[in-house]
Amino acid sequence: MAEVAQKTEAAISTEVAAGTPAVKTVELTKRFGSTVALAGLTMTVPRGEVFGFLGPNGAGKTTAVKLLLGLLKPTAGEGWLLGKRVGDLQTRRRIGYLPELFRYQSWLSAAEVLALHCELAPLPRSSWKDEIGTALETVGLTDRAKDRVGTFSKGMQQRLGLGAALLGEPELVFLDEPTSALDPVGRHDVREIIRGLAARGSAVFLNSHLLSEVEQVCDRVAVVDHGRVIASGTMDELLGGSAVRVRVTGLTQADKNDLSSFGRIDDEGDQLTFAKLEPNRVPELVAAIVAKGGRVYEVAPRHETLEDRFLQLLEEEEK
Repeated sequence: MAEVAQKTEAAISTEVAAGTPAVKTVELTKRFGSTVALAGLTMTVPRGEVFGFLGPNGAGKTTAVKLLLGLLKPTAGEGWLLGKRVGDLQTRRRIGYLPELFRYQSWLSAAEVLALHCELAPLPRSSWKDEIGTALETVGLTDRAKDRVGTFSKGMQQRLGLGAALLGEPELVFLDEPTSALDPVGRHDVREIIRGLAARGSAVFLNSHLLSEVEQVCDRVAVVDHGRVIASGTMDELLGGSAVRVRVTGLTQADKNDLSSFGRIDDEGDQLTFAKLEPNRVPELVAAIVAKGGRVYEVAPRHETLEDRFLQLLEEEEK
């Protein structure tokens, strides 16, 4: 895929210079009858930032995106996109969106699908040729421009959907599971596109279950569960601290439980991972294991991953 073209100075909104956030919500709430789908979402996403929105199925992520895009009306609270209230028609023209469930007319060619989106945007007809050409090149489909979408694999259709989301050089792009159907090469390409968007000043709101992808590309993340944000911050803030993995035999379950004073334990049989264990406590941990009759074969530092932290947060929330 080609790099996302750099945005021209004429296309950069004066709001960027003024520091208006791309997304801002205050106590945004949505109820369906007695069910609370989103409970008081308050957050700010600056321009030029890649923001990860994470949570298990049913946590309220899709509801939040639909509220921000004006596809649902909130029960309470407020939201702004690019400085305007959610639902503003003119603002929608400056927003790109790749839904999780993408479906395109199988009888149309890739170029015709993009032309349809140009018309819906609407973009000036004089710009369609360049917009379509750039989008196809960016997502690696130039040589399939005239092929019917019905002949595309799911991954190729996802690339096409991403191309549609990039039409008109949007200032804010919502991507819902943008790499779910892609192979490793495709995921790498999408990461480069996302970085290119942020580099030109656009904000990217990324909803993904692939936490390793999020960890590589996002500046900040928010974790949502049961309709509310349970943690948010930069990667360094969320993943602060170190972990230690110990390969050991000879310990009973009771012995392992006694070692919980050294930190939360991820028990994988002969491999125990102690989250947020300070390095100066490692000798003490090894001594405690040996005292219980355990045999230590390996002690290795382990960087806490976003998946580790994500699962920990959900576990703490359940408790």
